[in-house]
Amino acid sequence: MTIGRSYTDIKERVYASVCDRLLKYTVSDDEQVMKTVRDCIMADNDADGLTPRQRGQMSHELFNRIQRMDVLQDLLDDDTVTEIMVNGTSEIFAEREGKITGTGICFESRDRLLDIIGKIASGVNRTINLSSPILDARLQDGSRVNAVLDPVSIDGPSLTIRRFPKYPIDAAALVGRNSITQEALDFLKMLVSAKYNILISGSTGSGKTTLLNVLSGFIPPDERIITIEDSAELRIMGIRNLVRLETRNASVSGSGEISIRDLIRCALRMRPDRIIVGEVRGEEAIDMLQAFNVGQDGSLSTIHANSARDALSRLETMVMLSTAIPMEALRRQIMSGIDIIVHLGRLRDKSRHVLEIKEVVKSDTNRLDTITLFGYAEDKDSNPQEVRGTLVKENDLVYTDKLDRFLHK
Repeated sequence: MTIGRSYTDIKERVYASVCDRLLKYTVSDDEQVMKTVRDCIMADNDADGLTPRQRGQMSHELFNRIQRMDVLQDLLDDDTVTEIMVNGTSEIFAEREGKITGTGICFESRDRLLDIIGKIASGVNRTINLSSPILDARLQDGSRVNAVLDPVSIDGPSLTIRRFPKYPIDAAALVGRNSITQEALDFLKMLVSAKYNILISGSTGSGKTTLLNVLSGFIPPDERIITIEDSAELRIMGIRNLVRLETRNASVSGSGEISIRDLIRCALRMRPDRIIVGEVRGEEAIDMLQAFNVGQDGSLSTIHANSARDALSRLETMVMLSTAIPMEALRRQIMSGIDIIVHLGRLRDKSRHVLEIKEVVKSDTNRLDTITLFGYAEDKDSNPQEVRGTLVKENDLVYTDKLDRFLHK
């Protein structure tokens, strides 16, 4: 028997002993669990052959397995990790500073991975099983979780965890990272204060939620804000009159689902000054537009898109798929409801930047037109390893009615 095999066998036997002992306790806090783990290791005869380092490692692994997130815990404790990707029981991958690399660790069995997925689901009162094999949830620290069970996930259960910094990235940090210029940020701050409706677009991982958090920080503290999200990620600071709403999946019987569309309709009855929708991705787009058009000026939302122009096309498509509204009426709704589009992207060096700030303007041809207020200009001496550039002002704001009212109130 190899040393590695012996270690695994001992650990599994100790784990069974620990579980048996913990059943005797009414409450098992961290201190009690760790003590029980160490006692069981000491009581196992074969564990005498382990080195002190191996015993410490075994205590750590078993404690994380029982009380924490098993082999994922060390990655979750690493502040440099922004994304964790589990592809079945094969190697686990992690993203650091925009680069994805293998971690060299994996779940020892499918059952261990399923235990963790089940623990996450039960922690947020949600269910994942063969009849409902997809889970969108969040951890206690706010990390966003997606899990998919087999056979939908062909090679075994898949788990993806999007992590957020313990301390939200603020406006100064965005400027310091050259994600946006101070001039453009001051401009957006003024637009938020003046209650322009802003749609933030970008690809996955481009920083939409981060920018939404920053812009939300510019909202006057005396306003009533309603936030609507699939899984709560926004960290609105400085607003006392705040209501946070989160969707709910259907139960095993297929009832009890509460969608973003339901929550938008509910929010309109809650006397909001502004509504913040974490992301629109489906039929709720029409309700979001209607909310933006019935007096909720200064509202914010995000959308997946490849460009600011593409964001408008996607919004059109989502609304058309959910309702039979005529195209002319739909475009009037969009032009009336969306004032500004801020588009973010990840450049080839994996850095995140605001690439466009566009204003939605009326067109004589009844098409949705935009004008570029700020655009990202890349330096000629940039290289694949480090892109250099800045956000450059190109045009002045066309519709200044809201801004004029704000500046002269």
